[in-house]
Amino acid sequence: MIKRILLAVISLSIILLVVLLYVFNIIPHKKYYNSDFDIDTYKSTTDKDGDGIDDQSDILENAKKYVSSKPKYKSKYYSNGYSDDEYGVCTDVVVNALLNSGYDLMNLVNNDILNNKDEYNIEKADINIDFRRVQNLKVFFKRNAIMLTTDIHDIASWQGGDIVIFNKHIGIVSDIRNKKGIPFIIHHANHYQVRYEEDILEYYGKVVGHYRIS
Repeated sequence: MIKRILLAVISLSIILLVVLLYVFNIIPHKKYYNSDFDIDTYKSTTDKDGDGIDDQSDILENAKKYVSSKPKYKSKYYSNGYSDDEYGVCTDVVVNALLNSGYDLMNLVNNDILNNKDEYNIEKADINIDFRRVQNLKVFFKRNAIMLTTDIHDIASWQGGDIVIFNKHIGIVSDIRNKKGIPFIIHHANHYQVRYEEDILEYYGKVVGHYRIS
């Protein structure tokens, strides 16, 4: 009897461990794409940096390029605004993806703050850090980008290169999807992250914003 109970406990522990490893993306998730769900891939009509790649595709590829350097998670202040070393936080995924697509968020956000201080609830603007704060980017994109659904099950409305904001986190929507069609997110959340392109949209928390650069 004791052996059976012990075996049951061990079995349940193994199952729980596997589930946790899957949820936290330690165990790789099977990848699907728009074509698997008959979803047309969105292409922007603009090319801000004139490199021959539309903005939506550019933002997606530049987000992937940034995280491919495997930045270490650390919050730092940079006197030139943009992170210029091996460290970064969640906002750096977005700001670098947009910078390399022709959108200088450091100056864009700063100008928007200076002209709309009441919207941002900021007493003194700091161009070097304001654009790297989630709460400020939430206000900026709400004012300056296309607002889209936060319903993650409306899968056709989610496209690679979109921006997603949680309560205290931000990332770029991937072109990879899970078996339900819900997209992976390109993001940088903590020191222990194994992968930067993960199936976390269902699990991370409440989605408070979903935007597309217009």
